[in-house]
Amino acid sequence: KHTHAPNAVGLFENGVMRRTPARELLFTMSDGPNITGALSCATVLECMSLLQQGRVSLGFLGAAEVDRTGNLNSTEVIGGDGKVIRLPGSGGACDIAALARRTVALLSHEKERLPERVHYITSPGHGPWRASGRLQQGGTSAVITTKAVLRFSPQGEAYLDSYHPGVTVEDIVANTGWPLAIAYGYLRW
Repeated sequence: KHTHAPNAVGLFENGVMRRTPARELLFTMSDGPNITGALSCATVLECMSLLQQGRVSLGFLGAAEVDRTGNLNSTEVIGGDGKVIRLPGSGGACDIAALARRTVALLSHEKERLPERVHYITSPGHGPWRASGRLQQGGTSAVITTKAVLRFSPQGEAYLDSYHPGVTVEDIVANTGWPLAIAYGYLRW
């Protein structure tokens, strides 16, 4: 809102719409501070209808894993001991990934959380479903991690676009689960 989208409105998948952030920390989107001062508290159906109409230009999604083609996993992961760990699931994330004009994923930059292929596709990134035309819009446009920003080539593969102060390219490459391409026109490495 402060840099380039002054009229942006936040839409939460539970139907809450806000012009400004909540004044207190939220643990879930339905917490009282998110409801207080909201523009609207609509239904999930009304929220999803805005997505279906193409009226959501950018969706932000958290994930347990993101792979090299921008697929997200928020359903299950395999622990270091080989056990399957069940997570809360996607909620409306799959709808947001499929129907928002573009999405941005947020996660901690760890090799285990950035595998070459996610253990389970909860929300689609780039892949054959987009190339075939079955999903006309959307796709992961960026992954913002605790170390860097990854973007996607026209072929749908992640590359390192920029990195945060105090972080090295070597550290990012070592903590990514695939041979990460680097935007040489921008980065010096």
